[in-house]
Amino acid sequence: MIKNNITAVLGPTNTGKTFLAIETMLSFNSGMIGFPLRLLAREVYDKVIKKVNPNNVALITGEEKIIPSEAKYYLCTVESLPINKDLEFVAIDEIQMCTDPERGHIFTDRLLNLRGEKLTMFLGSNTIKKIISNLSSDVEFIKKERLSSLKYVGHKKISRIDRKSAIIAFSTEEVYAIAELIRRQKGGAAIVMGSLSPKTRNAQVELYQSGDVDFLVATDAIGMGINMDLENVFFSNLKKFDGKKLRRLNLSEIGQISGRAGRYLNDGTFGITGDCTEISSDEVEMLESHKYDEIRTLFWRNSKLDFSNSESLIKSLEERPNKKWLKKINECEDEKILKYFLKDTDKYKISNSPNQLSLLWECCQIPDFVKKNYGHHLEVVSKVFEFLNSKSGKVTNNYMKKQLSFLDKLDGNVDSISNRIANVRTWSYVSNKTNWVENQDYWVERTKSLEDKLSDRLHEELTKSFIDKRASILARGLKQDISLETKIINDKKVEVDGQFIGELRGLKLDLDLKVGALDTDIKSLKKTARLNVGPEFKKRINEIIATKVIELKDDFKIYWKEFPIAKLSPGKNYLSPDFNLIVDDIIEITDQKKLQSFLEDWINKKINTILKNLIDLKDSNNKNTSIRALSYQLYENNGVLKRETIKDYLKKLDQENRKILREMGVKFGRYHVYLHKLMKPEAVSLRLTLWKNFHQKYFELKPPTFGLNFLESKKNVNPNFMLLCGFEKFENFYVRIDILERLFVKIINSNIEDKKEVKLTAEMLNLLGCSKENFLKLIQRMNYKTYRKNNEYFFKYTPEKNKIKRYDKKIISKNNPFNILKQMNFK
Repeated sequence: MIKNNITAVLGPTNTGKTFLAIETMLSFNSGMIGFPLRLLAREVYDKVIKKVNPNNVALITGEEKIIPSEAKYYLCTVESLPINKDLEFVAIDEIQMCTDPERGHIFTDRLLNLRGEKLTMFLGSNTIKKIISNLSSDVEFIKKERLSSLKYVGHKKISRIDRKSAIIAFSTEEVYAIAELIRRQKGGAAIVMGSLSPKTRNAQVELYQSGDVDFLVATDAIGMGINMDLENVFFSNLKKFDGKKLRRLNLSEIGQISGRAGRYLNDGTFGITGDCTEISSDEVEMLESHKYDEIRTLFWRNSKLDFSNSESLIKSLEERPNKKWLKKINECEDEKILKYFLKDTDKYKISNSPNQLSLLWECCQIPDFVKKNYGHHLEVVSKVFEFLNSKSGKVTNNYMKKQLSFLDKLDGNVDSISNRIANVRTWSYVSNKTNWVENQDYWVERTKSLEDKLSDRLHEELTKSFIDKRASILARGLKQDISLETKIINDKKVEVDGQFIGELRGLKLDLDLKVGALDTDIKSLKKTARLNVGPEFKKRINEIIATKVIELKDDFKIYWKEFPIAKLSPGKNYLSPDFNLIVDDIIEITDQKKLQSFLEDWINKKINTILKNLIDLKDSNNKNTSIRALSYQLYENNGVLKRETIKDYLKKLDQENRKILREMGVKFGRYHVYLHKLMKPEAVSLRLTLWKNFHQKYFELKPPTFGLNFLESKKNVNPNFMLLCGFEKFENFYVRIDILERLFVKIINSNIEDKKEVKLTAEMLNLLGCSKENFLKLIQRMNYKTYRKNNEYFFKYTPEKNKIKRYDKKIISKNNPFNILKQMNFK
């Protein structure tokens, strides 16, 4: 049994006032609740239809009407409340909105004139208690206390604001600018504004609630009944444009918004950010204790208008209140538009009849959702009135089709899509007005469908513009300690939970760092990579060790597949190189050491196998000084020496010494003393790589193509390098030294009847792989005389020129081991 006809449920935000109103309404056979925002009405409607039969629940807003024939419960915006219905229960949410300079008069009218048959409930701030008590001496007041505390934390930079925070701004431009900043610094933010359609707003809220983003950027719309899991609220500004001027928020408004921080028993905090002015200590104390100055006056406008003629209508609108605590609201937009049209009644064909004036007044109340082009809004109102004032008395199908066709486009950015939605809302409002358009049901559905379609597109564009999806997903995985699905596509591309984070290149991960990426983004990527890609690196290292399929190339790098995993560096000698791993720092140290040990063994084994003869010479401990000296010299010169540079020492070697050296792989040729096994391509390639690496020179020089025995070069090629490659120089000709020895053997064996005359044969040409012309030039440079007889070519060694010309500098310096040994006395 209800004791009082009026109940005021007052208290700060997040105290369950709306929940109490819903439960109370459903305890009656009929009722309605008026909300300050369309999206709140929709939110509560969605909740109520889960509790009771949807056929018993109606939703009425300016742009959306769902009114089943069996409706008992009505959830509406305050402007759209069906004030002529007799219902048991009536409630008005956020009743302190009576002080709003734009809409306050509507809330005041509901406060003064709208009653439930059994119970009327007003929900809002304690600041309006004294005003409500003026209504009746029998008002029941229910005081709702906040279950958690609200503390002020002062100023914080946006980059330092903790997760689960809302940043408040008071213009679309500010909201977008802050959201972009958070996207770059924190991965992204969801957006909530009163101008968003319920569908877009709900989709954005879901992004936040699901944990896809940790931040919310919102207008003061967040202060009205939107309950989310917020822990902190920060103001970027404390001033807003109220339709007339830029003014500072009063403490009650600040408290209404900051009170969204904390839920139930969870404490909340509020603060300021950016260039927001400080909140004084006295104000902070009042905000934390939820004690604000009492509301002393409410905005009011006469709702009982006189439509007998235009003068009476204007006079009734300008009527003054008869109570001290009521204040005439400043001229509202609908009143301005009315006066605009009444200035030229002939142009707009307005008669001075009550019906036409009433119709004109209804048209003037079409909301200006776009709020950017006042002239356009006047045109809309004028056109709608023109149709309604015509013979048909309705906006035609063709006109509606034309207006919506301009708006049925999905391209463009956030602003252009938002602008289209605002225009669609205007035509949705018109369509939802009873008997205003032809084929009303169709256009109601058509405008709703178009708004939903554009809302989905706006949500996509907001998400794309203000949320770095990858950063938000990775951050969520890290903070919630959840396992994200990792895919490695084609052994290269790395995707974590569907987000591309980089490419694997051997044992390194090239992170996909966007231009201007912040340290927070890089850290997030690296942490994710360590968790999700680390196991793949371990697997690859194990595969390398198991298969041993790696390769040392002439750029000093050891490759696995096509990627370098280590690079040589100079060691204690050229046959003992050091190396550095080319691996990602996310690889565990134990795995790096494991790879390091394997590569050390692999490179040492490779050198000891392919360059065994060179290693044997280096490690030779033969007591014979000449053998040791020659061994050392061959080792120092990479296994190749010109014979004439060591001829004095060769004379000292007896046959037994030569035999020892031959067993070690040394070949004594006419022109060179060298390790013949080191002339093979694999050995030459390894020798050159190790030599270049140790001496850090000849980087730009490349060895001749393997398989060539003879080379003609027009360039001045470094002869010392070519000798390392196994080629002897004869002016601009180069001949492989082992091929040169084989040619010399053929020349000896071809000596005709001891006349020292040698016939040029095809076999000789084939051996060198050169033309006859080049062979003759070469043999001349080798101190042979060439001549022709009987159409055949012959050549003969000329003893008087028995000295090979020198075309290069001596490799052996005066400090070479032979000269040093020569100066030493051995006992």
